[in-house]
Amino acid sequence: MEAHASNASGSAGKWSPAASASDIVKSIHAMLHPRNIVLVGATDKPGNYAERIWNNLIKYKFAGGLYPINSKRETIWGVPCYKDFASLPDKPDHVLVLVPARFAVQVIRDAAAAGARSATIVTSGFSELQDEESQRLAVELKQAVKETGLAVTGPNCLGNLSAGENLFTNIDDRIVTMEAGPVAIAGQSGAIVMAIRQALEDRGVGVGYMVTTGNETGLETPDLMSYFAADPSIRVIVVYLEGVRNTRVFREACKAARAAGKPVIALKLGASEGGRAAAMAHTGALAGSIETFDAISTREGVIRVRGLDELIETTECFVHAEPPKSNRLAAVSLSGGKRGLLIDAFHSAGLNFAPLSPAATEKLAKMLGPGSIVGNPLDAGFAAVVDPSVYMASIKVMIDDPDTDIVIIDAELPKAPHELRERNLRIVNEMAGAAAKPVVYISTMSIGFTEFTKGLRKSLPNIAVMQGLDRAVGAIKALIDYAGLRKVVPDIVSSSKPSARAVLEKTLKSANGAAALDEVASKRLLKAYGIPVSREEIAQTAAEAVKIAKKIGFPVVAKVVSADILHKSDIGGVVLNLNSAAEVKKAFNDITARVKKIKRKPKLEGILIAQQVKADLELVIGASLDAEMGPVVLFGTGGVDIELMKDVALAGAPLDAAEARQLINRTKAGVKIGGYRGKPALHEASAVKALVGLSNLMADAGNRIASIDVNPFLINGKLGVAVDGLIVLNNAAASAAAKH
Repeated sequence: MEAHASNASGSAGKWSPAASASDIVKSIHAMLHPRNIVLVGATDKPGNYAERIWNNLIKYKFAGGLYPINSKRETIWGVPCYKDFASLPDKPDHVLVLVPARFAVQVIRDAAAAGARSATIVTSGFSELQDEESQRLAVELKQAVKETGLAVTGPNCLGNLSAGENLFTNIDDRIVTMEAGPVAIAGQSGAIVMAIRQALEDRGVGVGYMVTTGNETGLETPDLMSYFAADPSIRVIVVYLEGVRNTRVFREACKAARAAGKPVIALKLGASEGGRAAAMAHTGALAGSIETFDAISTREGVIRVRGLDELIETTECFVHAEPPKSNRLAAVSLSGGKRGLLIDAFHSAGLNFAPLSPAATEKLAKMLGPGSIVGNPLDAGFAAVVDPSVYMASIKVMIDDPDTDIVIIDAELPKAPHELRERNLRIVNEMAGAAAKPVVYISTMSIGFTEFTKGLRKSLPNIAVMQGLDRAVGAIKALIDYAGLRKVVPDIVSSSKPSARAVLEKTLKSANGAAALDEVASKRLLKAYGIPVSREEIAQTAAEAVKIAKKIGFPVVAKVVSADILHKSDIGGVVLNLNSAAEVKKAFNDITARVKKIKRKPKLEGILIAQQVKADLELVIGASLDAEMGPVVLFGTGGVDIELMKDVALAGAPLDAAEARQLINRTKAGVKIGGYRGKPALHEASAVKALVGLSNLMADAGNRIASIDVNPFLINGKLGVAVDGLIVLNNAAASAAAKH
């Protein structure tokens, strides 16, 4: 796949998908490169959407046929107006639906019957409204889109841009340059997508495609990502996501972009409301949707930005800077103070400046003399301010140094013509063109671009121009992280044994609609999946409890077993450090008495007597079924302080041992396991085994388990064991319990 084909200069229409491309890619191509456009519901009421879209199609000189339809008019906008599809001079291709919602479904069916390949439904009045009629229309529309097979965006959207075709079916009246540039944008909110396009244009970054998807009854944003991944004119994909409806399609689109070497920059709205049955367990509450989105999408190479400003900077960075070979940063400034700001800002992002090679240090010292700080970052100081050729020579030394991978220049672009500054910029632009590494200009403040700056910016294609130090640091970090990703991520599948899957099926069958599995059933299932579990047995009498304790060996723990009691320690249902028969007997009787006092009369299934493991560290290991992103596993510091510490990290399931180790290393708990401050290392292998086992269990269960909570998972230098386990099922009983 030619990821960087240079047909960005208006010839985007010449590429067409290969015969082997997916139907989605082919149908989106038809939508963005149509033979003609038909406006159904043409009306010239002032300010009407139909008229605004028509004016844009005329203004930007769309080359294909343009046909208005309105059965009540002979002419409109000074051109013939047609009664219906049958009376058109040509077979319809792309249809803009501007009629009221109640007529839209029929228009889609008629358009398809007349031979149209795609449609944009601008009309609103469907599922975004809560009344019954709108909801019914939404269902009918979905059915019509599915049956006709049309590529459809909307309803409730604001149209599209396909710059190579001079196609702008949008209501926006701001100027569009129609430069078939390397960026493509898609997303549900018309206003946000249009604002992104405008801001990029203001920065001199060309947008080849912009698609507003609205309610996404037909095409969803990930479908467009797949198309942008295939089209060689596009280098950077920008998406605004309100929600991910189909995780599989989203992941496949991310993989396609990744394989084509195209970053996906995503702005994502917050936490999902769905899937909160899992909140009965700590894991569900800790695995908020945005963290889950990050866990899964980062693995697929998605760069999530936290706002529109950051999105613009990051897009600019990826358009004008190739990913660097490694993370060795270099910077040139003319100010000691700004040099300090650069060091601080990059340090807080976990990035540091590389030491310069001795040869570079020697050259710079000779050239600059006193009043400079020779190092990295370089403060070129007085010598460079006095003599611009010295300034250029010092930048060249930094760019030529084989020990640097990315060179940053701290300077503002002039807001009006400025002979010296412009000449310097052009020299650096040429150096950057010849360099095998990215060169980035950073203005420490986010000053606005003037019309002059915009024009100047366009004449400097080889350098990235960043505004605002903090956002620039985020963008450069994203560039470095992206460069370090594997091009293709292997799909990991469950590695469980048939015997484990048999235990899973049997356990789920015998759960009989309960909201959660009790501790004994939970642990039996965990054990089957290779998760190390403490030695234990259930006792019905105090005498039996003593017998079990002697068999296991003191010290032991006594715990209440009841599917009705989820958090045992809250009701005094756990007694630790039992060192004798008498202590075991007393604990058995005390717990039983406490349970009897509980008003809602929980069903007591017995008291669990378990080996007490001396732990050097308490961990939490869990898994959760996220409403948007599917199954994820969680790892971190456990015990009773779990909410207080919030030291957890997440990853998509299933995962393998290598990914489990990466997950562990993303937490403070992982640092302790490795042996912190000279302390001996802890038994990491048991935690890895538990994470892989849990992830297999979630994958095998499909959507039948809402969450798994192993807290605490105790670990020391010799072993790690799950001493508690709660498996919440994904069923009506669990949903009802979660609402209490």
